[in-house]
Amino acid sequence: MLTACLEFLGLAICGSGSLLVVTACGMPMWKVSAFIGSYIVTAQNIWEGLWMNCVVQSTGQMQCKVHDSVLALTADVQTARALTVISAVLAVAALAVTVAGAQCTTCIKDEVMKARVVHAGGVIYIVSGLCVLVPICWMAHNIISGFRDPAVPAAQKREIGAAIYVGWAASGLLLLGGALLCCSFSQVVRGAYSIQYSPTKSIAVNGDFNKNHYV
Repeated sequence: MLTACLEFLGLAICGSGSLLVVTACGMPMWKVSAFIGSYIVTAQNIWEGLWMNCVVQSTGQMQCKVHDSVLALTADVQTARALTVISAVLAVAALAVTVAGAQCTTCIKDEVMKARVVHAGGVIYIVSGLCVLVPICWMAHNIISGFRDPAVPAAQKREIGAAIYVGWAASGLLLLGGALLCCSFSQVVRGAYSIQYSPTKSIAVNGDFNKNHYV
């Protein structure tokens, strides 16, 4: 029962993390324009994403433009593109693997083998979480470094966008859910290979061993 609960909880958390990865990947708000100064005179906001840049006017009108060339992008954006897509693909693969070995399915009959399959799904989820965590942290570090660099003009300074926070949440959920799936594996193994104790020898009332134990 505990194993099934851990699998269901881990799978639900990982599923939520997978949806957040896809959401963060498609959001254009990785870098947003920073308002610096005592008053705001700008009439537009600039959003920079992995796939497009958007300009939001003060009237609410938004115009977006897809990146023309991949090679023209910075190294952190190219890396974030690749790793977030890899993370989403790994999350889908981990979902298929975990469902195949779950306690509620009959794809695999052997309980120990089912546990190993679920454990493999948990490991894939953890790798998926690390794949999205690396570019998120790298991008955030570059944004903060550029914001604090006095050589960067104020008009070119950027702040951390909502997509990065969504990516951090997705990474945390994938790592947590993967860890729970790995814990469910240990529960099944301990149950399958429980310690077997040999029966104790019976002792007569007078304190002597039962003669049936002698050949």
